[in-house]
Amino acid sequence: MLSPSFKPRRTLLAHASVCLGLALQMQAAMAQTARFDIPAQPLSSALEQLAQQANLKLVASPPAAQGRQAPAVKGAQDVEQALHTLLTGSGLQGRVEGGMLTVQSAPAAGEPATLSEVTVRSNQLGEITEGSGSYTPGAIATATRLVLTPRETPQSVSVVTRQVMDDFQLNSIDDVINHTPGVSIVTYDSERTEYYARGFAIQNFQYDGIPMTRNSAYSAGNTQTDMAIYDRVEVLKGATGLLTGSGDPGATINLVRKKPTREFAGHATLSAGSWQNYRGELDISGALNESGSIRARGVATYQDKQSFMDRYERKTGVLYGIVEVDLTPGTLLTVGADRQDNKPTASTWGGIPLLDSNGSFNAMPRSFNNGANWSHWDQYTRTTFATLEHNFDSGWVTKLQLNHQINGYNANLGAAAGGNPNPVTGGGVKMWRGQYIGRTTSDAADVYASGPFSLLGREHELVVGGSLAKRRWKNDGYFNDNSGFNGDVDNYYQWNGNVPAPVWNSTPDYTDDETTHESGIYTTARWNLRDDLKLITGGRFSNYKNKVQEQDEKNVFTPYLGAVYDLNENYSVYASYSGIFKPQSAQNERGRTLDPLEGTNYELGAKASFFGGRLNASAAVFQIKQDNFAVESGGTTPSGNPAYRAIQGVKTKGWEAEVSGQITPAWQIQAGYSHGVARKGDERVSTLTPANQFNLYTSYKLGGSMTGLTLGGGARWQDKTWGTISVPTGGKTVHTVQDYWVLDAMARYQFNKQLSASLNIKNLLDKKYYTIFSHYSTYTWGEPRSVNVSMTYKF
Repeated sequence: MLSPSFKPRRTLLAHASVCLGLALQMQAAMAQTARFDIPAQPLSSALEQLAQQANLKLVASPPAAQGRQAPAVKGAQDVEQALHTLLTGSGLQGRVEGGMLTVQSAPAAGEPATLSEVTVRSNQLGEITEGSGSYTPGAIATATRLVLTPRETPQSVSVVTRQVMDDFQLNSIDDVINHTPGVSIVTYDSERTEYYARGFAIQNFQYDGIPMTRNSAYSAGNTQTDMAIYDRVEVLKGATGLLTGSGDPGATINLVRKKPTREFAGHATLSAGSWQNYRGELDISGALNESGSIRARGVATYQDKQSFMDRYERKTGVLYGIVEVDLTPGTLLTVGADRQDNKPTASTWGGIPLLDSNGSFNAMPRSFNNGANWSHWDQYTRTTFATLEHNFDSGWVTKLQLNHQINGYNANLGAAAGGNPNPVTGGGVKMWRGQYIGRTTSDAADVYASGPFSLLGREHELVVGGSLAKRRWKNDGYFNDNSGFNGDVDNYYQWNGNVPAPVWNSTPDYTDDETTHESGIYTTARWNLRDDLKLITGGRFSNYKNKVQEQDEKNVFTPYLGAVYDLNENYSVYASYSGIFKPQSAQNERGRTLDPLEGTNYELGAKASFFGGRLNASAAVFQIKQDNFAVESGGTTPSGNPAYRAIQGVKTKGWEAEVSGQITPAWQIQAGYSHGVARKGDERVSTLTPANQFNLYTSYKLGGSMTGLTLGGGARWQDKTWGTISVPTGGKTVHTVQDYWVLDAMARYQFNKQLSASLNIKNLLDKKYYTIFSHYSTYTWGEPRSVNVSMTYKF
């Protein structure tokens, strides 16, 4: 019986408490000056930085600060003058008194000025995008735990904001990834997709900055995530070992949850679309007491969606609840939970065989479903989380995060996927059948302290922290079918999924039970070398242990180095070096496990910020190198298995460019182009992901007699891809998928402040395209044109 309750190990909490105590002692020793170094950025985060740098406590920052921009404030100057500079033209006023910085809406003419005694907390995950109306983020913290603007971050980061998700009805993580520059999708079957960036699969996910690792072969909810509960999705490109520890060097996906609001707010949305796609969403937030010190939010969604594939249907339910409590003026406690259930019918497994028995392309209709009627791959997630955050008068912040997550699956699968069909008789295809029941239970804790300190007459920033994680994967596999059906498909071209259901053994044919322990300590410092030059240094010592895989790595050091130089008010150049590692089970001829894969990311780039941070742009060149890459040596291990040796592995070289935000007050855009080629020696590898990609999505609010109408659209293009597949004669061949464009369109009409209606069309020109999975020698059709209409009422 699954339980969502969180019962962390006593040792986990003990270690976290010790780390927190050390962090508190460290911050108490730090001093602070009133010298300002606040770049142009969103006003709410600029006020937080001013309070930190002036050694003040920020109180009463009203919702009116959200969505407004602030100019840069640099150098030593009077605090009141610095505050006046930030608030000019904002319609807000503030005062400094008794160590407090208070900001509120300016009163109307003739009204007395009153200040609301409402305490607002710094968001250490970055600035909330919900309600900003923007396609670009404010501050983010994915790379280093430092809360920085995109221009201040010396790494490529793509962010899909809440406004983008709402405009284009991006209700799933797959939808979001399709909109993310530089990231591509390979589809395995109806329940599994794989994301790629810079030539490597993305297996590292974060939830509010807490790392989780996905096992893509036994998919359990990560790539079927519903987006109703998230404020934004951040994709940090390159190696990310500073905060994630182990993983691959392509990218990390961070999903940041929605937060409660102080004022009562919410919305209800109903939508209907092609293939009987029905969805309802309810989101309610507000204070639970008169002072607003206790705030809560709840989200519920349900979607029943059929498909362009015959017989396929998926039902998805999501529940989310979060409560914030101001324990003291400087202490915030957050607790929450979420759950999601995905229940499909007639799931596919694998895909459509690429070749028929003559070796020709097996052109099946897009509606073809290879799954049996009884086939299903249920996936579910259960998460509980808690954070405790304290802001000190010195400007330091300490934060403890705890996360408990269950990712489970119940897969009873059957699909006409094996072999190659005879184009005349339809024979030659066999069914794949199997049952897999399992789950991964993950417990994680992260604690850190962050704040300013003075050295050599300048103010700098420091983060010091540690993390612990335990993951246990249990799986039962069944493949012996006692139904008497041999799995032969009589006529593949007349397949309708109506075949006998398997009768599995009462006990599993095999089991998996693996536990992985990870721990680490990390630190990051942002050195203010000059007003226009910042240096970020950091590193992590990690431990990793998995007894089943015979992996035991201790004190693996992962470095981080970055520098940002401001050319002027708008432009900066940067350079960075980051690393990551991944233990492997391959052994040499002596039976010794090879050293972990080590990924390093070198990056040079330029960033720009215009209109007070409302428009951001970046361009970068990069090289990723993966060392200790395992190749067969030709010998065997002492146990008789193939032996491997470690070589300098895969290199990816490329460049990226991206722009996001507000071109004019009515015109929003997010666009990007990426180029990257991965090679091992002179051989191109990772060819299932395109070398070149382009994304552009934009919207425009009309005025005059058309006020209330927003029109938008987008396009994504990817270069050709290919893979080596099996041929019916027993050999191998290369199959190439040609490049393709997919266009989307949207329209929204705002009847009044509460009510709006939207129309979204995906794959506007009904482009026929597919992706391949060369390991299975199969392909999967992309979704045809679909139309969706929705109505939203805001409370």
